[in-house]
Amino acid sequence: MTKKQAADTEEQALHLERFLPYRLNVVGTLGGRALGRIYGEHFGIGIPEWRVVAQLGEFGKLTSRDIGELAQMHKTKVSRAVGELEKRGLVSRAENRQDRRESFVALTPAGKRIYDQIVPLALGFEARWIDGIAPDELKVFERVLSTLTERGRHLAGNYREEDGA
Repeated sequence: MTKKQAADTEEQALHLERFLPYRLNVVGTLGGRALGRIYGEHFGIGIPEWRVVAQLGEFGKLTSRDIGELAQMHKTKVSRAVGELEKRGLVSRAENRQDRRESFVALTPAGKRIYDQIVPLALGFEARWIDGIAPDELKVFERVLSTLTERGRHLAGNYREEDGA
């Protein structure tokens, strides 16, 4: 193998530790684990349940489909999380009179209390996570993250290999 062929092969190699989708997944997983410990230790709920509580706390009454779209969760995971939260008295369901195949989910007063207690913990965690990052760097990061999120939505819905990688 010539030096040029070796260089071309190295250029084409996938180095997972530098592959952006992998790195974003690692960062998300680490953040999720850390937050999951907070939710689990203090409130006895897991990440899927917290995502449901967070969406309902922010947006109010939603359908399970809406929760799944907002939280990027599969419908079965949403269903299990809602069922668990309902058993614990943290959410309630009400019939959707316009579409009886689905129901609206809302926080109960107990669910709202948990949401109100978790929010400051979550915001404190976020503040510790970004501590030391300059405000101008954070603005650039937020802009890039928004762009990647929007492109990810497009690619997840419309990506075909022939469109290019």
